[in-house]
Amino acid sequence: MGNTSSMLTQYDIEEVQDHCNHAFSQQEIVSLYHRFCQLDRNGGGFVSAEEFMTVPEFAVNPLSQRLLRMLDGLNFKEFVAFLSAFSPHTSLQQKMEFIFRVYDTDCNGKVAFDDILSILRDLTGSFMTEQQRQKVLIHVLEEAGYTKDSHFTLTDFMKIIGNSDLKMEVEVPID
Repeated sequence: MGNTSSMLTQYDIEEVQDHCNHAFSQQEIVSLYHRFCQLDRNGGGFVSAEEFMTVPEFAVNPLSQRLLRMLDGLNFKEFVAFLSAFSPHTSLQQKMEFIFRVYDTDCNGKVAFDDILSILRDLTGSFMTEQQRQKVLIHVLEEAGYTKDSHFTLTDFMKIIGNSDLKMEVEVPID
């Protein structure tokens, strides 16, 4: 699996399935492998940030720079594990852990007000003023029993967004 010019064996497919908690079928894993090989232009078995940016949908995503820090240098198994957060077969808990990692910009296991505000800034662009973003965020935090000065662990984060009807699903086309 290290070299993308090789084909996946049945063992490789099952190993990847186990690694991503069976979020994808064997057929989907094969399709993902073909896509991974297309992205891995130098055939080194890893996909760089620059290679990810060649995907138009990714390049225009307002969170692409945050996601790149999680994606840069992934091998195929890690690539599938990353994508498993978007599978309909992945639990809400796993999806929220993924989102928390996106928000935890300094990877310290905590999310601060400014981290969330920065994400809101990326998502809303010029559609909201800084004052409007802060007001909305403070209101959401206060409703959940937190303040602007709170630092959120994964448990806190789940309490804040856990009651939402979170949808993070991507369809994997099967060739």
